[in-house]
Amino acid sequence: MSTEIARTERQQAVSDHRRTIIFDAAKEVFQEHGLEGASMRKIASRAGYTPGAIYFYYRSKEEIYGALLAESLERLNQAVAAAGLQATSLREKLIASALGFFSFYADNPRDLDLGFYLFNGMKPHGLTPELNRRLNRRLHDAWAPTEVVLLEIGASPQQAGREITALFGHCAGLLLLQHTGRMKVFKQNAVDLFKDYAEQLFHRYGEHKC
Repeated sequence: MSTEIARTERQQAVSDHRRTIIFDAAKEVFQEHGLEGASMRKIASRAGYTPGAIYFYYRSKEEIYGALLAESLERLNQAVAAAGLQATSLREKLIASALGFFSFYADNPRDLDLGFYLFNGMKPHGLTPELNRRLNRRLHDAWAPTEVVLLEIGASPQQAGREITALFGHCAGLLLLQHTGRMKVFKQNAVDLFKDYAEQLFHRYGEHKC
């Protein structure tokens, strides 16, 4: 029995290693060619495998792209959760969680490319509706800590929803300006601008709940 278990574990380790190689190769191919320009053949070539070999692990380039996005969004949610651990007041929690979202993408431009579809003009081409919904749920989950604070400081569910949408839009705009180097034109700091916006957001509802 122990021999069989050891064999299974070795096989799993080899499979995981190959999947990681394919995963890393796909990151590079998507970075260079975008989703539409990528192909299973290009990914296989970059990974050092035949196209047939990678179909054993992934059925399509869209499935790999979705897996990359899912992995990125999990790290995003972890980063946001970690950002709020040291916060004590509601003000600190709101700013820390919102800034955790912003900083994750500011510090990880490849994740920004994935998350906002910058490869193709920010259009989510090629993803199935179900996959797109699942990924969007995880993206929304990353805003949950901020939304919870908004509710705690007096925003209604409708107000909190609108504020999160506006905050996300502000975040995306600043990240895009920073990512493309346009922030230098205005001689501003994207992090400072986003933090100011989060601070103003808190004070719209929580002036007396610091």
